[in-house]
Amino acid sequence: MPMQQRTAQAQSNTLLLEFDAISTFYGPIRALHDISMHVHSGEIVTIIGANGAGKSTLLMTIFANPAAQQGKVLYEGADITRRATNQIADLGIALVPEGRRVFPAMTVAENLLTGGLKVSAQDLRQNMDHVYDLFPLLAERRSQRAGTLSGGEQQMLAIGRGLMGKPKLLLLDEPSLGLAPLIVRQIFAKLRTIAEEGVTILLVEQNANLALKLAERGYVLVNGEIKLAGRCADLLANQEVQVAYLGG
Repeated sequence: MPMQQRTAQAQSNTLLLEFDAISTFYGPIRALHDISMHVHSGEIVTIIGANGAGKSTLLMTIFANPAAQQGKVLYEGADITRRATNQIADLGIALVPEGRRVFPAMTVAENLLTGGLKVSAQDLRQNMDHVYDLFPLLAERRSQRAGTLSGGEQQMLAIGRGLMGKPKLLLLDEPSLGLAPLIVRQIFAKLRTIAEEGVTILLVEQNANLALKLAERGYVLVNGEIKLAGRCADLLANQEVQVAYLGG
């Protein structure tokens, strides 16, 4: 077996993130019900489900905002359930939030710099060059205010900002939201490239068809509970998934 393939196989067997019987509440309202799932290093894993299923809450529970009231969140084997949000981010976890949330009055370059506040000056320049190589449109618009970018360009910027700290784990919350199908396909192609470069991806997405074709494994979240889980090829062929999420 070639060295590169052996390295990838070893990486994929390393447990990076684990939810162990997580339940999360907003006041008296239980948003997540006894969630257990895992992500191995080097994987793309997706969570699909309807609006309001609890997908975004699950991502935010990783950052203890809100913190799980039952169960544990484990990252590289360590319990991070009660750690401060900034401490969790410093572990190498980056979130690309729903709605992009770029800083509209700041330039593209300034937005990217906000994602690299904890890295050295040398790494900052290298990371920014890498983002520009990944998204050439951002390089062309580096001096342009983020608020004047198209929705697709803002999504590229939000992903680029997330990459500036060289995360081990990249969390994406609805990256296709509000974007034209052509732009969505372009962005999902870039996500595959990012994964091939060694970044583990946990993707929350309503576009089940694209998400299941990109990822290796998936979870179906319904009303805060995991109803189905498995290889994405199996989920794509599942009649229940086809009817509920794929228009089958």
